[in-house]
Amino acid sequence: MSYLTPTQIATQFCKSAHTKTNVRNSQLWVYSILGGAFIALGGLLALVVVGGMPQVAATNPGITKFLLGAFFPLGLILVVLGGAELFTSDCAVIPFAVMHKQLTAKSIVRVWVISYLGNFIGAVIVAYLFAYQTGILQANPWHDATISLAVHKIEQSFWVVFVKGIVANWLVCMAVWLSYAAKEIAGKILALWLPVMCFVAFGMEHSVANMFFIPIAMFLGAPINMQQLFIDNLLPATLGNIVGGVVLVAVPYWFMFKQQVHDSHHYILSTDLQGTTSSDYSHEQQQVINN
Repeated sequence: MSYLTPTQIATQFCKSAHTKTNVRNSQLWVYSILGGAFIALGGLLALVVVGGMPQVAATNPGITKFLLGAFFPLGLILVVLGGAELFTSDCAVIPFAVMHKQLTAKSIVRVWVISYLGNFIGAVIVAYLFAYQTGILQANPWHDATISLAVHKIEQSFWVVFVKGIVANWLVCMAVWLSYAAKEIAGKILALWLPVMCFVAFGMEHSVANMFFIPIAMFLGAPINMQQLFIDNLLPATLGNIVGGVVLVAVPYWFMFKQQVHDSHHYILSTDLQGTTSSDYSHEQQQVINN
């Protein structure tokens, strides 16, 4: 079969969680900084393309929404295929393995904290060094478009950002889930691109993306303070992302495939004890995509 079934994807999800939790803290920090930087690069590409189309945005905003969504997925493609850590996908992957009793709840705390802070560092580095210092967005219409996008994000109510965060990470985690089904690069890219394109075109709120979109606007002089960044946007977006990943992806797929994953896990353990497939499994585990 040229793709994995949902049951097989569930097993791979658990293996990916084990891979994440087995890396040293120093490696997890580097992976996480890369993850934030990659997402920021996707955001920067989207701003450069769409921010330069004010006439199109005014007369046909649907096209610019689509284009914003079409270019942003570069970030997640880099994360999954290149190898990096992303907090929002970890909202589904790690709890999924915990629900299957293959990891402890402490694993969630460790991975979530490091990946979140690392993602923030990586996103801000790209915002300041590669977007602000290079002057890519300092001229109009890119300057005003960047500030307008960020100001809109912090002017929404807590509830609206929270709900948008749920939808955003539901689609991001489904993109990662679907990417496990594909066995070839082209299939993985397509599986990642479609759901992410949708959430961006919808105008939903992704906490890691906002770690780039709002700080770059602040560097450009947007009237946004730290409280608005962290309390008005990142807090509700993050909580919504957690709900989207855990409740809408990890929980339903755990419920549907808990017996199959349990049987697969115990089969692997039994064959490892017999010494027949331990080396094969170890090699396979190392090949599991990070996210």
